[in-house]
Amino acid sequence: MAVDRVVTPSEGLTKAELVEEVARVTQLTKKQAEEIVNTVFATIVDSLRSGRKIELRGFGSFRIRSRGARLGRNPKTGERVEVPPKRIPYFKPGKELKEQLNRQAP
Repeated sequence: MAVDRVVTPSEGLTKAELVEEVARVTQLTKKQAEEIVNTVFATIVDSLRSGRKIELRGFGSFRIRSRGARLGRNPKTGERVEVPPKRIPYFKPGKELKEQLNRQAP
């Protein structure tokens, strides 16, 4: 399913614009489209939270990377502070996505 709209790098794409595009392409109401977008996002977050990775063939995959505890510095005071371990979401683009991004426009 191709999207006709081209987003410039400085413009970005908001969640509201994504909902509008889903509503337009699927001919659903904005409320129905918003529910779909929210469900997709919530499913991704829940899967990552439970330690599962998400693979969307041709698009990419979402994974969690763990960062260990470390000593950091408060930039204001220079005081050393302990930074606790945390989990960071990571997106790895798929081959098809990379190819589409690097394909020359006609």
